[in-house]
Amino acid sequence: MLLQHSAAELGRLIVARPGSTHLPLTELLIDEHSKVKGPPTDGDVASWNNSIPVVVGALLACGRDEVEVQVEVDLPHTNSAVDLVLCGRHPGTGADSYLAVELKQVRHATVDPRCPIAVDLGFGNGKNKLHPVRQVQRYCEYMIRYLPHLRDGEDRLTGVALLHNARDADVEALFDLPETEHGFLYTLDDLDRFRRVLTSRFAAASGERAASALTQARRDPLLKVTDVARQRSVVGGGLLLLDEQYVAVDRITRHLEKTAPLTGMDVGLFQDADPAPIPAPGGGPKRVYILRGGPGSGKSAVALELQRALGLAGREAVLASGSHAYTETLRQIMVSTARRGQTSIKRSAANKLYQYFNSFTDTPPDGIEVLICDEAHRMRRSSTHRWTPKELRDDDRPQATELIRAAKVPIFLLDDHQSIRPDEVGTAGYLKRLAEESGCLVEVTDLEGTFRAGGSKRYPRWVQQLLGLSASDPVGWQPDGRMTLTVADSPEQMERFILERGFEGATARITAGFCWPWNKPDGERLVENVHIGTWHKPWNVKPEHSVPHAPKSDLWSTDPRGIGQIGCVYTAQTFEYDWNGVIIGPDLLFRNGKFTVDRSASCDPAFHRSVDDEVVDRCIRNAYHVLLTRGVVGTVVYAVDPATHNELRRLVPGTIGMQNYNGTRPRLTAEGSQLPPAYNRRHG
Repeated sequence: MLLQHSAAELGRLIVARPGSTHLPLTELLIDEHSKVKGPPTDGDVASWNNSIPVVVGALLACGRDEVEVQVEVDLPHTNSAVDLVLCGRHPGTGADSYLAVELKQVRHATVDPRCPIAVDLGFGNGKNKLHPVRQVQRYCEYMIRYLPHLRDGEDRLTGVALLHNARDADVEALFDLPETEHGFLYTLDDLDRFRRVLTSRFAAASGERAASALTQARRDPLLKVTDVARQRSVVGGGLLLLDEQYVAVDRITRHLEKTAPLTGMDVGLFQDADPAPIPAPGGGPKRVYILRGGPGSGKSAVALELQRALGLAGREAVLASGSHAYTETLRQIMVSTARRGQTSIKRSAANKLYQYFNSFTDTPPDGIEVLICDEAHRMRRSSTHRWTPKELRDDDRPQATELIRAAKVPIFLLDDHQSIRPDEVGTAGYLKRLAEESGCLVEVTDLEGTFRAGGSKRYPRWVQQLLGLSASDPVGWQPDGRMTLTVADSPEQMERFILERGFEGATARITAGFCWPWNKPDGERLVENVHIGTWHKPWNVKPEHSVPHAPKSDLWSTDPRGIGQIGCVYTAQTFEYDWNGVIIGPDLLFRNGKFTVDRSASCDPAFHRSVDDEVVDRCIRNAYHVLLTRGVVGTVVYAVDPATHNELRRLVPGTIGMQNYNGTRPRLTAEGSQLPPAYNRRHG
């Protein structure tokens, strides 16, 4: 949240000063935004200057001077924010009452004929946005999901979209979307009705108690990918899609409605204004969907939610991946739901629903209705491997072409910076080119939100700068109040910190660059291959082995026993955990103001001598990009190379320190900048 004041206090801040471009309120918000999130956009500034005064003026006109107004209220665990949340007391019950307000300055709006929740708001950039009513509806649902205080009583939260510059006639198509208690639409023609909403929601009394209760409310933990997978059998379980996620999934499901061979399809989860079946069109080119997003943008959760929705509608949707750990985890979760005597049936169904990219070499064209390809950045050049039967070998046929051919509707979800092996070639550009060469229409959608790193949009951008994956040079980390980033002084300190977080009930893991051998177990004991000074730990179990008291490789990220081993990128990719410890090995060195790759320090068998240095460089940087972006709450880093570690200390102000809680023994905590212990010793 950027700011909170009563309507009366804000009334004094929306009085223009002679000669000033911006209102005092706008100048205050620009300053706060710059401190917390960086410079605001022109759209943000215009909204603060032009839109907030409309709401404040309406509150004052209604005599609701004591209602508290919260500006730019962050949604838990994500970078999305509600423009305004009004806080007060209900006039009938006296209970805490809240109104979420999404402000739009648009004057004209049209609805995409292919998707009734995708709208052109007249900004001239050619990009559709989520319908403002559906946007505020989803925001309200998300707040209720993660803020138990809003579930303590009925009707505590209502939502409105206010288009204060628009006339009804100029946005007429927007009114076709059904309104709910969590989403009403008001325009310039409806300001009297909007004021009646304010008087029906708020008494002429102080809103400080309600505002304080919401600010201090407990936040339920973020659902991780495995949580989403487990909850899909529950009504309403899974991910609450926001913004461009919702638009993308709705577009896909509506395309399937229109291409349904018989009576069409009605996916209740995404149902909108026109649920009636639509006759199938007469042929036309195949449509390929590509959803591109960075770490934590919800790609896997969107894939699982899409599969769930299609399954509820009776549609076959296979989810494929190039990750063994991901696929086997999803299979194991599904098998775990089997009733007594039904395990084999459930396992057979799981093996059919969750497959690998190389499983479709002999699938007939359009043999699968919907194929959802998650982790598509792990797409290989071809599906040929050492066990491929001779009659099916085709080194020249791209794996992506097989997948596009196999499905009536192919869907790819990927991150352009997560391919980690030399033969992994999946990027949005590569897939788009192959699909168009096959005569397909292609839609690329960018998932710009983030549900990891505390919803910090700054953190993944900082990681890309740090690793040289963007055009900008590395910069110092500026804490944003969302993501905790700290540097450990030693691997022992990192291990103790991670173990303490695990004892507290958080999920926590340590990963490292592939810079140490990875031996098979010595009988029933893991070999402690990872050596740093006198500290040594084992890697996670190799995929083809098992040992007592340690999870199989596929389950390392999700089994609590995984905290006892060091994970590699191949077991960590796709998954997330609350606290993320990352050891940067000697394959990545900070020299002359930037990271450089030393391939000679890598023990990854994929980097044989025939692989070009440029490819190895890309894979190692991408591997650390994966490792550094697994944390939901915080990340702790340590570099083996002393010069690199010093640079991390320079760039990252946070460190791990000792705190004493209520006289108990000191505990390692992530706190502010401090000198390493060696500099704190007294000399004399």
